[in-house]
Amino acid sequence: QLQLVESGGGLVQPGGSLRLSCAASGFDMSTHVMGWFRHVSGKEREGVAYIWRYSASPDYTGYSDRVRGRFTISRDSEKNTVYLEMNSLEPEDTGVYHCAAGRSPTLGASPYTNWGQGTQVTVSS
Repeated sequence: QLQLVESGGGLVQPGGSLRLSCAASGFDMSTHVMGWFRHVSGKEREGVAYIWRYSASPDYTGYSDRVRGRFTISRDSEKNTVYLEMNSLEPEDTGVYHCAAGRSPTLGASPYTNWGQGTQVTVSS
């Protein structure tokens, strides 16, 4: 059974950092595009970053304009885990962060077929 479990969220002051983790089970993460999305109640799910690998190539990554330069997505294939390192956090980064597995490298949510339950990130002083 394919499962994604996020962790690492919490309350942080503006300018602070957090590292989110997403542990995958039931499938090989390296064969999928892995994405991170932010969701705020009442709003559309927002793509934050994705990572993917084609054949034997290095990982490719993509970021939204809002987080590029502040967030870094990475993965550990041995642990079957994907990470989101978040720096210089802003109150606008607040939300529930979900990881997802899909087949298309995009920040759009529809190609992602499997989702975790999410972890809450709150940026506030």
